Amino acid sequence: MVRIAPSILSADFAKLGEAVKLAEKAGADLIHVDIMDGHFVPNLTLGPQLVAAIRRETRLPIDVHLMVENPRAFVPLFHEAGADWISLHVEATAHLHKDLTMIRGLGRKAGAALNPATPIDTLKEVLGELDFILVMSVNPGWGGQSFIPSCREKIRKLRDWIRAEKREIPIEVDGGIKLDNVEDIIRAGMEIVVAGSAIFEAPDPAGVIRAMKEIARKTP
Repeated sequence: MVRIAPSILSADFAKLGEAVKLAEKAGADLIHVDIMDGHFVPNLTLGPQLVAAIRRETRLPIDVHLMVENPRAFVPLFHEAGADWISLHVEATAHLHKDLTMIRGLGRKAGAALNPATPIDTLKEVLGELDFILVMSVNPGWGGQSFIPSCREKIRKLRDWIRAEKREIPIEVDGGIKLDNVEDIIRAGMEIVVAGSAIFEAPDPAGVIRAMKEIARKTP
């Protein structure tokens, strides 16, 4: 089953609560929240208080993507704020296994995020600790970028590897996903669609969510 995870930080910051409710009503499956520290990526976003505010507005799972240095220090804060899924970057930690098991130990779903240039085999030793894998299809830090074409083959390879290992680890993809390419990326292996500007910069955000869900439903 393909799930839709609107990236809420592409919404109007003055109306985040309304955007969350709109996404839920339109049929979103998760709410994706990008956390940036201004160090790991050249941008800065809000912290656990934002997640706590979103938690009050929805019953949907909150999917927190940590684009931060030293993610281990942030995990407990977002756990307490109400995050349900927490992903951290392979490139940001020297102790990936330890950090993933900490997230799972808190009762949350643990994910590893891969930048476009990061090989999938960096996950070889931690596949058993992963509840999902986040493939970045743009270089992280800014919304509105175009999908990097080479990431399509990377998603296919990751899907085939997971199947060969007889594991069920959904592939989440974030970056440049729009109505005109979402079907192709689903066919490559994407099971969780993260979309920000494609949804919240559209004249009808709810209509885009519904259209993506319909495309996902029809794509084998």
